[in-house]
Amino acid sequence: MSETPPDHDAAGDAGAGSGLESERARRSARLAELRDAGVEPYPYRFDRTHTLTEVRERWGDLEAGTETDEAVAVAGRIMLRRDSGKLVFATVRDRSGEIQLFVSKAVVGDDAFADVKELDLGDWVGVHGTVMTTRKGELSVKVERVALLAKAVRPLPDKWHGLADTDTRFRQRYADLIVNAEARRTFEIRHAVIASFRRTLTERGFIEVETPVLHTEAGGALARPFVTHHNTLDLDLYLRIALELHLKRLIVGGMERVFEIGRIFRNEGISTRHNPEFTMMELYQAFGDMTDVMAITEELIVIAARDALGTTVIEIAGEPVDLAEPWPRARLVDLASEAIGDEVHPSQPVEHLRAIADRLDVRWEPQWGGGKLVEELFEATAESSLVRPTFVTGHPTEISPLARTDRTDPWLTERFELFVDRRELANGYSELNDPAEQRERFEAEQAAKDAGDATRGTVDEDYLRALEYGMPPTGGLGIGMDRVAMLLAGVDTIKEVILFPTLRPEVF
Repeated sequence: MSETPPDHDAAGDAGAGSGLESERARRSARLAELRDAGVEPYPYRFDRTHTLTEVRERWGDLEAGTETDEAVAVAGRIMLRRDSGKLVFATVRDRSGEIQLFVSKAVVGDDAFADVKELDLGDWVGVHGTVMTTRKGELSVKVERVALLAKAVRPLPDKWHGLADTDTRFRQRYADLIVNAEARRTFEIRHAVIASFRRTLTERGFIEVETPVLHTEAGGALARPFVTHHNTLDLDLYLRIALELHLKRLIVGGMERVFEIGRIFRNEGISTRHNPEFTMMELYQAFGDMTDVMAITEELIVIAARDALGTTVIEIAGEPVDLAEPWPRARLVDLASEAIGDEVHPSQPVEHLRAIADRLDVRWEPQWGGGKLVEELFEATAESSLVRPTFVTGHPTEISPLARTDRTDPWLTERFELFVDRRELANGYSELNDPAEQRERFEAEQAAKDAGDATRGTVDEDYLRALEYGMPPTGGLGIGMDRVAMLLAGVDTIKEVILFPTLRPEVF
């Protein structure tokens, strides 16, 4: 941060409406002046020698009042500026950090100094100079030459108040990132999390793959798809709602350990936890089951926290939580029964479960079986209590068409969901690999879809054909990368971790 205050006469304080238009007109006039003088305000390139953080890392220990002969070429956006007669102090920022520019009229000359005084907050500049520290010890670049790299015609949002309206922040993410350090930190964490997942999985023998975004069958999850049309083939296609079925085809093909980090699309509501397009990581491990992928789930997130934050201790609901501590496991039916004060299980008569739902004001649909009713009861009564990381296991078969039946209870499956801070972060199971049973499950999904449930799946004949070639015992896992980023960044809405979230169209 500069040792000098901002130049409040500069455009950073320009207001909306007529003030904004007046400021844009002034800056546009300056553009015309530059061009008339033969200066290109948007040059093709600038060759820098150091990022601003590299300057700090190399010369950060200089004593106050030191001047060096070390020449550097740096570039950045002007964020602060103060005119002090024959000196101009400015702070520039690049992706890596900030540094102060020390501009002396005696060094750069009258004409260049006058041009520097015409620069506005938000302008991008390239600077050649030498490294120094001021008398107060502020590391600076003593400027010898300045080149305008991009003229900012629109003034920046107020440096000190930022963008107060959240809709504007998400819609104009470019402006949000300029003035909001927390937004920049959030996306640095997101990047670190995804990079960490890739490293961890690669180190454990997983191969990263890419599978189609356009599907002929919308499968792998219970969700309403987006529909598009391929003109040449005259074929309706679906944007993928999951990565699962193509990745398991690769397990059939013998790849044994595969993963993909990719965009998923679901034509559903928007909320603090949901965006129509989001990022999933899915992995499949041959010769394993649910217990193996639960272990790797815990490992992935703990390592990602350490890589992104430097610690495994985070704050959840106002309390410190060490993610490195073992995560408890509990059956869905047990959690629901405890919360309700009455035992619930998919094997019970539907009328009994409906009566419990009615007593608790939990909505239900006539076509729902016991498994779906139990899930709804769990979500209404128990889910909100799951603050610390918890594996919820034993989901009903009715709502788990791709998971193997539990070895001890035919009404349940070997499936788990990871809940943290009342949010589902991950979903995994021992994969169903019996083609005959899978066909029965698909046909039940198709029947539910035909009855009006647009989120249900269809019969994927090609996937069934793949299973008939034989898929070994397999554990599968899906993790919502946006929600992991939310957890580690400590934010409450998914829009904070998606650079350009889906919003209603802007009216200009």
